[in-house]
Amino acid sequence: MDSLHANAALLIIDMQEGINHPKLGRRNNVDAEVHIQSLLAGWRQTGRPVVHVRHISRSPESVFWPGQPGCEFQPALQPNPDEHVVEKNVPDAFAASGLECWLHARAIRQLVVVGVITNNSVEATARAAGCRGFEVRVVADACYTFDQKDLSGRLWGAEEVHALSLSNLAMDYAQVVTTADVLDQTA
Repeated sequence: MDSLHANAALLIIDMQEGINHPKLGRRNNVDAEVHIQSLLAGWRQTGRPVVHVRHISRSPESVFWPGQPGCEFQPALQPNPDEHVVEKNVPDAFAASGLECWLHARAIRQLVVVGVITNNSVEATARAAGCRGFEVRVVADACYTFDQKDLSGRLWGAEEVHALSLSNLAMDYAQVVTTADVLDQTA
């Protein structure tokens, strides 16, 4: 793994209050928030750029419907005033958000991606970043997902969904790493 640049950006995806809603079901990786907090502290300590991505849904049934408490960032992951906030309406944080221009304007080529949902917004954003030529790391223990039914009605455990999503990303789009791997490179 190449070393992290001094300006490698941490992308924290959709860590909003709504993601804790019981209607989303059972999740994996119960320590993900602790790992995200560790990474955020490391980024802040070294002065690297942080991007907080907020999902603003177009669906009134969503846990991220505008004007509801679910849209608010989780208290432990609130952006600092000098940290960039991107709002999106679809899973891909690059779609119509200005994120790519913001990164290019700062000559940022490396992205460390964490957050939720592994097989949705994390995967969509990491794929888009990889396709745009960014060097992407997805932190496996700093992401999570939920149990999910497939089109035939079979229920897949969150652990399986998470593992398959990360495997998809590792094929062509990103390096899949751990929090410890990344923190070892930020010191």
